[in-house]
Amino acid sequence: MRVPYPQVATGTAVSAARSRLALLTASVGAPGLAAARARPGLLALVDQHAAAIRDSLDGDRRPLTPAALAGYAEGVRDTAGAYGLLPAGAVDFAAPDWVLTRLLAVCALARTLDPRYLDPA
Repeated sequence: MRVPYPQVATGTAVSAARSRLALLTASVGAPGLAAARARPGLLALVDQHAAAIRDSLDGDRRPLTPAALAGYAEGVRDTAGAYGLLPAGAVDFAAPDWVLTRLLAVCALARTLDPRYLDPA
């Protein structure tokens, strides 16, 4: 059941965003960004995707937040899932698809946030 936005407590929304980013970072970000550090081509691709995400979230005019990044990642996952594009089984960072690269870029951007944004509430 979805609760209308005005009825969600701000602390709850922030905690949920932080949790979603933490889960994404643990499952995709940590291993993917480690692979990207070992593969300059993958790192460049992740950087390009991060720039596109920052641009789409208007990150040059206002600071990125966990809520914005978590919402963006959720939208990518939901859309990919609707089209059957989510990876099944082990993730291959040697040749990541667009969805995986985009989620890696979200994780890379999350690492640039002020650490206070990511501390548990």
